[in-house]
Amino acid sequence: MNTPQHFGLATKSRNHENYLANFVFSCFRGCFVVLLAATLTAQQPPDRSHPPPLGPAPTLRLPQIQKLQLANRLPVWIVELHEVPVAQVNLVVFSGSANETAKKFGAASLTAAMLEQGAGTRSALEIADAIDYLGADLSASSGFDSTAVRLHVPVSHLADALPIMADVALRPTFPKDELERQRQERLTSLLQGRDDPATISAVTFARVLYGAEHRYGVPTFGTGETLKAFAVDDLKAFYASIFRPDNAALLVVGDVTADRIGPMLESSFGGWKAAGGAKPSQSLPAVDQPAARQIYLVDKPGAAQSQIRIGWIGVPRSTPDYFQLRVLNTILGESFTSRLNNNLREQHGYTYGASSTFDMRAFAGPFYASAGVQTDKTAESLTEFFNELTRILQPVPAEELARAKNYIALRYPGGFETTGDISRRLEDALVYHLPDDFFSTYVQKIQAVTAADVQRVAQKYIQPGRFAVVVVGDLKATEAKIQPLNLGPIKKLSVDDVFGPKP
Repeated sequence: MNTPQHFGLATKSRNHENYLANFVFSCFRGCFVVLLAATLTAQQPPDRSHPPPLGPAPTLRLPQIQKLQLANRLPVWIVELHEVPVAQVNLVVFSGSANETAKKFGAASLTAAMLEQGAGTRSALEIADAIDYLGADLSASSGFDSTAVRLHVPVSHLADALPIMADVALRPTFPKDELERQRQERLTSLLQGRDDPATISAVTFARVLYGAEHRYGVPTFGTGETLKAFAVDDLKAFYASIFRPDNAALLVVGDVTADRIGPMLESSFGGWKAAGGAKPSQSLPAVDQPAARQIYLVDKPGAAQSQIRIGWIGVPRSTPDYFQLRVLNTILGESFTSRLNNNLREQHGYTYGASSTFDMRAFAGPFYASAGVQTDKTAESLTEFFNELTRILQPVPAEELARAKNYIALRYPGGFETTGDISRRLEDALVYHLPDDFFSTYVQKIQAVTAADVQRVAQKYIQPGRFAVVVVGDLKATEAKIQPLNLGPIKKLSVDDVFGPKP
């Protein structure tokens, strides 16, 4: 009697199962069709006839710079960034290698290196241990125009780290044994440099442009002669002449407030006083540009590549043509897609990379185009260098100009991503007296550069017929092909001519 009832339930169940199966199959078939269509669409080749359009350059919104002074009138710039609990504190001294005399070349670099080798009551190892324990990083370095002591630290340890930084910056002890260690390290580096064609090329280029008595004509680390002569008293005297509150400023960037950091800075740096005497000033003699093109060959037998450097004296950082030169050099040799790199690397395969640089300092630094090229393609590379250095004097096509300006504009905000990045930009602003709106108007001024501007600065600052040309490599393999190019008179130099006798 129960059979019909049970049969009915079974029939209903089977019908329900069939309905579900059909429903699932329909869904699967629909999804398969959609996926098949998507797959076919994805397999269609992309449109490569033109690049995707660029959007506008991102707006750079920098936090406000708060400007204070300590009791000793030491300037303090503070930028608050509260996203990450760290702080960057930089003491910037407005003097560097350009403040050295001829017989003391290398004093600034060696002095900066010695700051961490003993300060206050701590030895070099004790300073390193104390900083490591706080999870911080402390360093000191110098360039031609400035010297800096830089501290990166979690804000929770800022109060403990600042006194250590102050000891390093204000109370270095210049231990004699550490000076000897630094001296030997640098003399060893100098010996290594004499065997490195890239280093030889850079040192030779500076020497032939500026001369052996000009500060820009000698590397910042000095010479074998000056390094051997330095005594502790020499470094102490140089330190005392440039490290003074009326020749420095403090930068603080990070998760701080002026109210909190101000008393800490006052405690660590507010009592700093100048040792006496006049505030230092930089004064380098003017140097004449080359009157005509000159070729300098330095023999490096067996060198796998020839190192080429071509150029002359460029411009100081204060040049009114700064933005025009940035665009010009981006087109010529500063970007990967620049003319020099595209020619020598992409088209001809002579080099891994070719570039050009305006090295802007307080006084006019060098402009140069450079590359390490195949030895057997040295002459051909020189020809292509001068092809591009001549071609840049002609009007730049609108598309190439727009691409260069966008390259600069779109990359620019990336230089302000971290506390260290921002502090370095602010160092430039202090050292080179940049206007307060320099960073906020940077992209706008780049985009305002015209093709006529680029051609004007190219014709003014790039004159290939007067360039110095330095080639370091195996002359047995290269000289015979360089001579027929008739680029100019050839002068041969030895490594000793450039570096002096071996230290």
